[in-house]
Amino acid sequence: MQITSWEKIETEKLSETITRQMLSGEHTTVARIFLARGAYVPRHAHPSEQFSLILSGALRFIFDDCEVAVRAGEIVFIPAHAPHAAVALQDTVDLDIFSPRREDWIRKDDAYLRGALRAES
Repeated sequence: MQITSWEKIETEKLSETITRQMLSGEHTTVARIFLARGAYVPRHAHPSEQFSLILSGALRFIFDDCEVAVRAGEIVFIPAHAPHAAVALQDTVDLDIFSPRREDWIRKDDAYLRGALRAES
């Protein structure tokens, strides 16, 4: 068992508009992500299922067949291998849960997210 608090977890600055804190267990990664309004997460896919709970603000998720706005208090499920992108409609705090855990994030091999730019629209 492990007990901690977000205040004790390293904050990674991934870009000028995105920071992240994360914890990983043997099978799961949990991340708290801060996105400034206009932050853009480029299109990507991963072998993990993902739940994104918006704690504050709003994100627009862009899938191949639709776009959805997810606002504070709402949660979206993204199946494994589903290509998606996201744009912060407001300053946003997002809690992401992944299973299996995000090995690319643990290795810091997530170039698509590091240096992400603001959306152009």
